[in-house]
Amino acid sequence: MCLTTATAQSDAARHSVIPSHSDDLQKAVDEAARTALRKFADKGFAEKNLAVTLIDLTDRQNLRMASFRGAEPIYPASVVKLFYLAAAHRWMEDGKLKETVELSRGLRDMIVESSNDATHYVVDALTGTSNGAELPEAKMKDWSHKRNAVNRYFAGLGYQKINVNQKPWCEGPYGRERVFLGPKFENRNKLTTDATARLLAEIASGRAVTPARSARMLELMKRDFAGASDDPDDQAHGFTGIALAPGMRYWSKAGWTSTTRHDAAYVELPTGQRFVLVTYTTDYAKERDIIPTVARAVIREIQKP
Repeated sequence: MCLTTATAQSDAARHSVIPSHSDDLQKAVDEAARTALRKFADKGFAEKNLAVTLIDLTDRQNLRMASFRGAEPIYPASVVKLFYLAAAHRWMEDGKLKETVELSRGLRDMIVESSNDATHYVVDALTGTSNGAELPEAKMKDWSHKRNAVNRYFAGLGYQKINVNQKPWCEGPYGRERVFLGPKFENRNKLTTDATARLLAEIASGRAVTPARSARMLELMKRDFAGASDDPDDQAHGFTGIALAPGMRYWSKAGWTSTTRHDAAYVELPTGQRFVLVTYTTDYAKERDIIPTVARAVIREIQKP
């Protein structure tokens, strides 16, 4: 249930975002990282706990980017759901997955509510696999091949240093899902902020699958950060949205666990500037202000004359 390599490569040629490196953006990212590292230094926050990628989408014909540890593979928590969303739309576009009311509900809940249960359903639908008791070696090999369908798709698009083949869990898997993780959890999901920013930039610029499907994906990520929320993990109010001001617009997919706190954000400023900002933090999940600190610094830097 996945694209052939040739089809994926053709898709990459038509739609991929390949921004050029920008020295100006690099200065902005480096300053944002330094600002966060200084602010939380007394709590032990260090470079190894932070990764940031910024892509400027203001000029759609001249995309620019910069990053801080952007190629470092990191457990992405629920940010991985963006990759399952894009794969589902590719599968549906190719007629390999039927677009049903139930699938639409699952995709919505996976992104809007960040539901793990919905994601389990979507992953099963994408890969033709399901959990259950342990399997004999030969059958487990076949099961594992099917489960890696999304990995093969994104590899065909040129994505590197990522692993997107696991379901998100609250208490952890059992049975064949646990076996598939590996004895030491070595098969966990992994993403880089560079890869995450690329996918979000493709969605935001209408290049993911088709312009119409990109718009549908983006609509699920729309966040209203006005007002306040009592939920510290509210995707609209608990991450990049904390740093935003009236007049700005915000789309995102956040991810959080007891050890990680991430946000993949697309932001439009009243000045017309548009950018993707992906910030991953590890081992400081309770520090809600690290991500908005990075966002504030980035916005301040890119708005300088």
